[in-house]
Formats: sequence, C-alpha cells, structure tokens
Amino acid sequence: MSKIMSLEIRLASRPKGLPTAANFTLARTELEWPQDQRVLVRNLFMSVDPYMRGRMNDGKSYVPPFELGKPLDGGAVGEVIESRAKEFKPGDAVTSNFGWREYFIASPKELHPVSREVQPLSVYLGALGMTGLTAWVGLNLVEVKAGDVIFISGAAGAVGSVAGQLAKLRGCRVIGSVGSIEKVYFLREECGFDVAFDYKTGPVVEQLKVEAPDGIDVYFDNVGGETLEAALSALRVHGRIIACGGISGYNAEQPRPGPANLFNITTKRLTMKGFIVRDWLDRQGEFETEVGGYFKAGKLKHRETVVNGIDQAVDAFISLFEGKNVGKMVVKLG
Repeated sequence: MSKIMSLEIRLASRPKGLPTAANFTLARTELEWPQDQRVLVRNLFMSVDPYMRGRMNDGKSYVPPFELGKPLDGGAVGEVIESRAKEFKPGDAVTSNFGWREYFIASPKELHPVSREVQPLSVYLGALGMTGLTAWVGLNLVEVKAGDVIFISGAAGAVGSVAGQLAKLRGCRVIGSVGSIEKVYFLREECGFDVAFDYKTGPVVEQLKVEAPDGIDVYFDNVGGETLEAALSALRVHGRIIACGGISGYNAEQPRPGPANLFNITTKRLTMKGFIVRDWLDRQGEFETEVGGYFKAGKLKHRETVVNGIDQAVDAFISLFEGKNVGKMVVKLG
C-alpha cells in the first residue's frame, strides 16, 4: 500500500508574550499503514484551546511542555480509515488527543468512540467534550445549587457558555461578562443568561454592583486579573470561587501581582478551589449521560466558531487571545 501523506503543525520556537505565526511550522509527513493492534484515523475537526499556551513554555506544569520540532497535540474528532484492532472498524467516529494533524496512527486505548448520530461531530470537542466536562466539573466542585447567584467571566467562550447554561438548568441566577455587544446578545438570547455585560464599557466591579446589588454566591473564573479582584469584592460571606482559568495572564512575560483584596477570602470566609479536568476523567460517563441528555433534548445550546483548514489552525489559536471566538473555536479538517 502507498504511504499516507499528512500535514501537521509543529512548535518551531517558544513564544514570548502573545504567540505569532513564526513560532510554528506547517510540515508534511509520511505515515505507514497500521500494523496489528493499531488504527489509522483521519481527523475531521481539531480543537484549539487557551490552556495550550502554557504548554508552549519550557517550564514545569501539570502537563509536559510541547517539544520543539514536534507536532502539537490536543483534542480532535475523526473517523477510522483502517483498523487492525477489533475495537474499531472503518467509518467509526472517535475522539483523541492527536489534534494539530490530518492523519495519525494510534492504539485502541488512545481512542474514545462517539456516536455519529450526534451532529455536528465537532460538538464532542465543545459542549460534549473536554470544555463541556470542564464546565460541569467546575459547578460540581463547589456544589452549585438552585438559588445561587453565579458570575461567570469569559462567559461567551467554550467553557463559560456551557457553565452558564448548566447553572441555569440547576436553578441559578446567572451573570456573565464578555468583551462585545454581540457576545452579550449571544448569552442573553441563546444561552439564557439572566444578565450579561460588556466589561469593556466600564469597571467590572461597578457593573457587578448594578447587576448584583446584594452580591454573588459563586464566581466561575476563566479570566483572573482585575475580574477576579472584582468578584472578590462582590462575593457574599461563605461565597465560592471556581478557579478554572486565567486567560488575561497567559501571555504575560512576567508574573502579575495578585488581587489587592485577596484578604477578602479570610474576612468573608470564602472557598476557592482549582481543578484540572483530566483528574475527573473517571466521571466522564456520568457527564456524558447528564449533559448529553440536555443536548439531545434541546436544553443545551452549542455555538462554534469554525475555521477551515489545518493551515489556518495557528491563526485560530492566536485569535482566542484576541476574543474573536463565540463559543468553541474549532478547525475543520475533513
């Protein structure tokens, strides 16, 4: 059989500040046909996510850094082309962590089967994938319940938009901050948020005073920085903080000072919990049953920003830090 030609994105150099196209290369590689107990997959969609920025640094973290000169990896959904393993057959849809490339060969344990009945398949990278699981885990982490007032930053992104909808389904009052009027309408009209505001139109702390004059019970933090400081002011006694992300500082070349009002954690007896979604993979089945049920019933909306072609993947990734996505950012390969 002839070899398979595949394009892949490699890390050429480690970014300083906001990544640029010069930090990456688009390379062509050859793959042999799979041997016994191996599966050949063609990716249909790949995910670009803010957390990947941290892996581009040469430092110790919760996951190994990307290697220079090697292809990046990340979430992807694809179809089986050839299988030499009994677990899969050609045409099966699978998710994997072999993104940033057109084709790959893997063992069955590195693949997760998904149903083709759910469309679009890219939803397995968003609401029904790792970002949806992240939102679900965050709410469970601090036991978000009916009657809570929850504030979500970065609320029009892949995690924030799902977290807000799931909180509404739990009976919460949901407030979201975003960076454009388009995103305000998205949260209000499509996601059912009670309140959404544009943080660029005025200080978050002042907008929270208007929208939640009696304070908030929960803050789902995707941004960090000044927004975290504003939430620390707005939280009620015994409030909870879900420390999910801090995109405002991901490209900072020097560590930023912490919130000036951090002592509110003590005086208000707050709880702040961080998590890594990979630690919760043993509950993925429970998540898929609950959240998949909402999606199939039309109770959970899924919005994507889709970019076409692996040659556009780097631009799609960089645009995450410029706020150009609404919902999940995915790159269509198939």
